[in-house]
Amino acid sequence: MGVLYTAVQHAHSGLRWVVLILLIAAIGRALSRRGGGTVYPGKDKLALFGLISVHVQLLLGLVLYLWLSPYGVAADVPDAEGTSVARYYNYFHWWLMILATILITVGYSKAKRQAELNVGWKTIAVFYGIGLFIILAVIPWPFYPGLSSVGWG
Repeated sequence: MGVLYTAVQHAHSGLRWVVLILLIAAIGRALSRRGGGTVYPGKDKLALFGLISVHVQLLLGLVLYLWLSPYGVAADVPDAEGTSVARYYNYFHWWLMILATILITVGYSKAKRQAELNVGWKTIAVFYGIGLFIILAVIPWPFYPGLSSVGWG
């Protein structure tokens, strides 16, 4: 299971850049189109690809968390300062990433049904923006103390 864990972990870690780029591009497009006074088409490809990438990322994360990771569901591995690395993943990373995915999904679904001028673009910008903020806050960046020491940064 070590090879599978490593492969899925690298895929999950690498896909974060695709997710971030697509979300930033979708938010940028929504803000520019909203300023231009256009109607949301209901099926914006960039917003859809951002939504799909977030869902794929969530599925990879759940596979890691629930089945593959030695630091997953019931683990309690202390880092160098004596705090729990598993606590970060069990309480903060996991739940906030699910919340961000829900917000992005709700934003896309609401925007599809909004035909008024600028409203769908605003919905995409707001919900994707909040989701992106949450994602940026809970990604285990290499400069987070304790998390990079186990190779998760």
